[in-house]
Amino acid sequence: MKKSVIAAVLAASTLTGVVIAQQAGFTRVPIQTLDNTSIPGRVVVQARAEFDSGIAVGRHTHPGEEVSYLLEGQLELRVDGQPPKIIKAGEGFSIPAGVIHDATSMGKTKVLATYIVEKGKPVATPAK
Repeated sequence: MKKSVIAAVLAASTLTGVVIAQQAGFTRVPIQTLDNTSIPGRVVVQARAEFDSGIAVGRHTHPGEEVSYLLEGQLELRVDGQPPKIIKAGEGFSIPAGVIHDATSMGKTKVLATYIVEKGKPVATPAK
């Protein structure tokens, strides 16, 4: 079952030109991709990010804006150049394009993330 879910996610990601990296304890589940937006060269990707307790997603960037809402749990959000911030269920946050950031879950956490990114680029890229 798990292999078929992973295959379906990879197939959907490949068809949209959007690749979403996965790691143990963190999953980004695609919900929808809209490539007929009013912003030329951009796609809108919605995904549900799920963290196990104590998991850090890792320092990364996006080739566009991230606008997110915490559905469940808490995150410590670390954005380069800013002090760490605790985000709780019911709160939102946004990350500008290209800004390095990381988040660590404080218990089981679910986030609804919307990415407005360059078409054909991966949604997230590990920071160097």
